[in-house]
Amino acid sequence: MCFKALMVDVDGVVIVHPDPQGWSAHLERDLGLSPALLQSAFFAPHWPDIILGRAGLRERLAPVLAEIAPGLSADRLIRYWFANDAHLDQGLLAQLAPIRAGGVKLHLATVQEHERARYIWDELALKRHFDGMHYAAELGCAKPDGAFYRAVAARSGLSPEEIFFIDDKQANVDAARGEGWSAALWDGTRPLVALIIEAAGRPPIPSPPP
Repeated sequence: MCFKALMVDVDGVVIVHPDPQGWSAHLERDLGLSPALLQSAFFAPHWPDIILGRAGLRERLAPVLAEIAPGLSADRLIRYWFANDAHLDQGLLAQLAPIRAGGVKLHLATVQEHERARYIWDELALKRHFDGMHYAAELGCAKPDGAFYRAVAARSGLSPEEIFFIDDKQANVDAARGEGWSAALWDGTRPLVALIIEAAGRPPIPSPPP
């Protein structure tokens, strides 16, 4: 392989929730809080600052919950959220392992705030599978902003042509390519090696028949 590093997105790639509604699918049943209310009162107004590292998760979440769900603490909601958004794609991790064993560095390149980034790295033990993690709150910018990709490359000491990247959103793939990275859309239907070979300019590997 001609790439020195493989950058991998987290949500929708390494972590794939089995329910299309994600971690909050049963939030109202389990904790008595409507996901729609949480979205409108917390995520819509506060998430942009949190995800870019301009505000802390708990400092913004606690006062919102005091208004919309007085009996629910920020600690309890965060524990519930993180635990229910922790479905690792073991098949992808199995595909990544021999690539890493072959000398290619594996990094996470993801839009996260500080607390969940630490949870993903330490509690879910992705630090055992990857050589580094680069995330939005730490960098002060997020995908698909070109600044995110430039910051990741600079932080990892890699030139754009040394990086291959997979993400589940086409806008993020396109932005990475715009910064000189090789990149492919990941939907889990094709082997990772096939995507890497195609990105290296070799003939495409056909998908297996359904």
